Amino acid sequence: MKSRIVFVTGGARSGKSAFAERYAARSGQLVTYLATAQAFDEEMKDRISRHRSERPADWPTREEPLDVPAALNAVSTPTVLLDCLSLWASNLMFAGHSDDGILAQTTQLLEAARARPGTTILVTNEVGFGIVPDNALARRYRDVLGWVNQRCAAASDEAYLVVSGLTLTLKGTPYDHF
Repeated sequence: MKSRIVFVTGGARSGKSAFAERYAARSGQLVTYLATAQAFDEEMKDRISRHRSERPADWPTREEPLDVPAALNAVSTPTVLLDCLSLWASNLMFAGHSDDGILAQTTQLLEAARARPGTTILVTNEVGFGIVPDNALARRYRDVLGWVNQRCAAASDEAYLVVSGLTLTLKGTPYDHF
């Protein structure tokens, strides 16, 4: 089985995670859900719990906020759904990684995805459509995530943009809507 990278982007509450989950489920194979979120408060704990309850019960979940390349190397299921690059990039920023360090981690993530047989689905937020953030940290985050997304989209076999629950094919063969 050859490797395949699928990139899914969209705004907050756009339906990108739901699309990625449907895409993964449609494979008919076992899926590992690789989560990057950290539950720092009750709202985030509730959000994570809700997401878990919406996924198929037979999908193993692996939580890794920082060393995603190593986590990806350790997964043996045919399909991996990584949700999401956005939180992973912010986790790396707040852990003190430089912009170049985050981009190096992105290269390692893509190398790990290419090295494994099967499909790796990368979910991320599209943050470049909004206004210029009013503070340096938010501008840095927008820029870093934009660079991460560009690298991942360029390396992907398929890329999708989800807007208001509708999926647009950016790269690859148009996916049947379901």
